[in-house]
Amino acid sequence: MDIERGFVKTSKGHIHYRATGSGDCVMLFHINQQSSALYLELLQALGPRYRAIAIDYPSYGMSDHVDWQPTMEGYAELVIEVMDALGIAKSYLLGEAVGAMVATAVAALHPDRVEKIMLLNCPYIPLADRKDKPGGVDESMRPVDETGFPMTRTIEFVLEHDPLHAPLNPSQSWMDRINEAQILTGRSRWQAYDAVWTFDFGARLQALKCPVMVVIGEHFYFLKYKDELISKINDLHFEVLSGGRFCIGWEFSEEIGKKAIGFFAPRLQITG
Repeated sequence: MDIERGFVKTSKGHIHYRATGSGDCVMLFHINQQSSALYLELLQALGPRYRAIAIDYPSYGMSDHVDWQPTMEGYAELVIEVMDALGIAKSYLLGEAVGAMVATAVAALHPDRVEKIMLLNCPYIPLADRKDKPGGVDESMRPVDETGFPMTRTIEFVLEHDPLHAPLNPSQSWMDRINEAQILTGRSRWQAYDAVWTFDFGARLQALKCPVMVVIGEHFYFLKYKDELISKINDLHFEVLSGGRFCIGWEFSEEIGKKAIGFFAPRLQITG
């Protein structure tokens, strides 16, 4: 299916999106330091059944940059602006890692605009364990030049220095898109990540009124917190994805697409 490109003018600048398909809408939210380009395969998987739309956050991908620190709640309001501009009254939501937080914020703050949400590699961590940034991400894993601008990386570098944030079997296509996303975001690349620290993820998860599906790769480092995560969500379907680590929305796009189509289907009622 053809992937469309477009921009929506919002209070936070022009927001770029990729879209395909028709029918009920699924909004997709990307990982930090990535962009909607990492969802090309998942858009194709969802397109035969849904109108799938993947946005770039402000400062990411092809969206306008902002010179201030957004919050997760701010990203949620931005999503509503995009939905309004595109004539979307209600949507399904799907996000991975930081994108899972964005999806949760939208659903918690605007329950009337959301049908169901699917959270991939949901980065929940108990407050007692939040001594360092989630995953311990730092610039030794994401090198910069002498001016502080992001540098490109090879697959070998990522697997040696930052394997937890790589798929188990990354391809050059994946690496190229990651490098491009880093360059496009530039010095703003930590904005979405830094928004995590003012976001009460646990409280927002508890506030959810819609059905939730959580899929976590079996090698994803936050899987150890699954019991507390499960306790936070009322209407939950939880799965561990065999062979998955990070970026499962890319590496397992066909499988994730099938799971999403099944979960979002109106005829399906999942509880417990």
